[in-house]
Amino acid sequence: DTYPVSVTFNADGSSMYILGYGSDTVYQYSLATSWDVSTASYATKSFDVSSQDTYPVSVTFNADGSSMYIVGISSGTVYQYSLATAWDVSTASYATKSFAVSSQDSTPYSVTFNADGSSMYILGAYSDTVYQYSLSTSWDVSTASYATKSFAVSSQEAWSYSVTFNADGSSMYIV
Repeated sequence: DTYPVSVTFNADGSSMYILGYGSDTVYQYSLATSWDVSTASYATKSFDVSSQDTYPVSVTFNADGSSMYIVGISSGTVYQYSLATAWDVSTASYATKSFAVSSQDSTPYSVTFNADGSSMYILGAYSDTVYQYSLSTSWDVSTASYATKSFAVSSQEAWSYSVTFNADGSSMYIV
């Protein structure tokens, strides 16, 4: 893909995933040395998400790799996928679970979760704000609701693209 917009890894760093904005596809790579991107090779595994959103901008997974999540700006929605084999995107299928975040921001550029999947965070590029959502069932986006918690990052950046947290959630990072 000539327009990669998101990158994430599996739990042990042996696989890397790139979301391509141009092809609406998640591509999987194998790393010969965990966490070392210079050792990456294409695993010939991919998954097309265009049936849900034609402008996907962020990809992430749950803790055990059994679910994958995409947020797209054509719909302003987070979509959930089930992986028959954990961390293998070629085994993904749409779980028929989604949650619209466009009420908070019409251009969500990034999605991430806390460690246990009870909270979801969206970075809105239009508002330069991180929004927090509560999931009544961990990792199930169809059970999400806006937690009425947000943080504006516009004092630091006028056009923010991605949000992530450290392992214990005590620090947040924006690019």
